Amino acid sequence: MPSFVITDKCDGCKGQDRTACLYICPNDLMALDTKKMKAYNREPAMCWECYNCVKICPQQAIDVRGYADFMPLGASVVPLRGTEDIMWTVKFRDGNVKRFKFPIRTTPEGSAPPDGGYGYGPGTLDDNLLATEPASLKANELWTLGK
Repeated sequence: MPSFVITDKCDGCKGQDRTACLYICPNDLMALDTKKMKAYNREPAMCWECYNCVKICPQQAIDVRGYADFMPLGASVVPLRGTEDIMWTVKFRDGNVKRFKFPIRTTPEGSAPPDGGYGYGPGTLDDNLLATEPASLKANELWTLGK
């Protein structure tokens, strides 16, 4: 089910020109209604249900109705993001509540190398190697098909 904004909770990230959900959405679906100063999902059918907007919203104003493989029927899942971890609160339809806490990063923000520390390989756009191969596969060289 796609993400949706609970308009009573949304404050448009306090009148900034870009909301947190707009910033984080990998599919560029979230938008800000400048008249109402509320965020909204402009194309719900294209939503990946990645929960990025739900996790980043400072007002907890975005929700996603989860599938049964992620949460039980009738339950709700609410993430609360901190600086070092994220707390998932699952409320079951019988009233039971369970909380799960997971770290959100293992390195200081901005310190992770984009290539994982492997460096970029010798390849060009014309060969069949990925950017960090063969080093990321712990191999000296990779097998290739002969021409």
